[in-house]
Formats: sequence, structure tokens, C-alpha cells
Amino acid sequence: MNYFPLLMNIDYKKVVIVGGGHVARQKVEALLPTNAQVTVISPAVTEKLQHYINEGLVTWKEKAFQPADLDDATLIFAVTDEEEVNNAVEEAAQHWQLLCRADAKGRVDFINPAVVRRGDFILTVSTSGASPGLTRQVKTDLEEQFGVHYAQYISFLKEARQRILQVFTGDEKKQLLAELLDPQLLQWMEQGEKQNCEAWLQQRLGEKK
Repeated sequence: MNYFPLLMNIDYKKVVIVGGGHVARQKVEALLPTNAQVTVISPAVTEKLQHYINEGLVTWKEKAFQPADLDDATLIFAVTDEEEVNNAVEEAAQHWQLLCRADAKGRVDFINPAVVRRGDFILTVSTSGASPGLTRQVKTDLEEQFGVHYAQYISFLKEARQRILQVFTGDEKKQLLAELLDPQLLQWMEQGEKQNCEAWLQQRLGEKK
């Protein structure tokens, strides 16, 4: 199967996770950085999931799955260890709802890649289910290669780009946008010297005025 990579805005959309075990916890944790409205359907949940529920980050329906639980859901995860329940979820899911079965024994509209988040900078990696171990290994490599300073770096680039676009057009705009990728800026950010980046930008803007 050839999956189509997609970054999806699910803010304030309903996401249903049927199951309350380890895999359900993983799905919840992947969804936490978003503003999705996450509902877990399961008679029982893990201790970690209970923590997220107590914090108000997730809604828990302490019950067995029923088709009506999927009403208005945009994304659906069937992550129980009972094939019969996962089959029931698949049967109840509408054609316009995106379904992911963790057991991969039926309909799988999408899969979750491994994600490295650095603010607005998002890196994803997947082997399309062929080797979860390699996916985890590459994710670890990316986390080391792209450290936490990338969050501030990307934030600076975003602001700098907006300031440049407000003032310049044509070749001057293109030149300044290209200069934003000066490796020195990334090095300063890694060293915690954000003020040098701001001074660099002010100087460039001043030179072009």
C-alpha cells in the first residue's frame, strides 16, 4: 500500500479511540499537542490514560463500544486486542470517517508516523508498518540531529520572513529570504544567543532600506 503523507488540522474535531490499553495511550499522547476533542471508549483504561482523563485532556466513556459512539467522529482508532470489537468498529464507521485498525486486519485508512516536534517544525518518519523498530531508530536519530533549539530557530525564521515580506518585494525580498538560511543563525540559536539573530536581522533590514 502506498500511503499519501499528510499533515492534518484536527483542532476541535472529534477523535474516537476504542480501547484503553497501551496502544490507546500511545494514540492519546500523539494527539495531545493538537486541540482535537479526544474520546476513549473502553470499560477500563491504563493508569497513564487515567491521568490524562483526570487532567481533563481526554473524555472517557467507561463502557463497551456501541456504534453510536462514532457519531460525528473525524478520526477513529480501533485499538483493542479483541478482533470482534475491532470488526464492530469497522462495520460502524461511515465511508467519510477515517479509520485506523491497530491489528491491520481490516480497513486501514491511515497510519501514524513517528513524530519529532520542535515547535512549528515537524519531522515524521514511517516504514509503512514494515519495521517499527527502524522507525523508532530513525526517530531517535532525528531527535539528536534536530535539537530543542530548532523550536526557537523556526519561530525566528517565521517572524523574520513576515517582517521581510511587509517591507520588500522583488529581488531584494528573494535575497533576504535566502540569507535567512545563513548557518550562523542556527549556530547562534543553538548557543542560546537569540539576541545575535535579532541584531543580524535588524542590520539586514536597515541595509536594505
